[in-house]
Amino acid sequence: MLSIGALAKRTGAKVQTIRYYEEIGLMPEPDRTEGGQRRYRDTELDRLAFIRHSRELGFSLEAIRELLDLSDSPERSCARIDAVAQRQLKEVEARIARLEALRIELRRMIGECTADRVADCRILEVLRDHEECLTDHAPPDA
Repeated sequence: MLSIGALAKRTGAKVQTIRYYEEIGLMPEPDRTEGGQRRYRDTELDRLAFIRHSRELGFSLEAIRELLDLSDSPERSCARIDAVAQRQLKEVEARIARLEALRIELRRMIGECTADRVADCRILEVLRDHEECLTDHAPPDA
């Protein structure tokens, strides 16, 4: 049995995060000692590691809840799990596309800046031009 501090240390999660996951139902209510201290078993350790890894991969708390619910029925088809992962992949690809557009815009701004004086700086000019940013060079909404 692990204390909440030991569980946090083993998983890299903060104690407050573990309490939050318990509060929203991602982690089960732990056993308690007579003194009221939380005690966790290996199953909770594994569950928290699953949640942490899922968060590192960018899954939302709702998607993690769905994955955990689906994992409770090991005999079912994993098609719904695949669908959750496909949804996450699409979100990651959309973020990558937005970041690529941002990289292109930043390179363009830097490449166009040939001024030696702040008063003539193309980067500052582009950053001040909100209309241009919002219309001509905005990253795509993917």
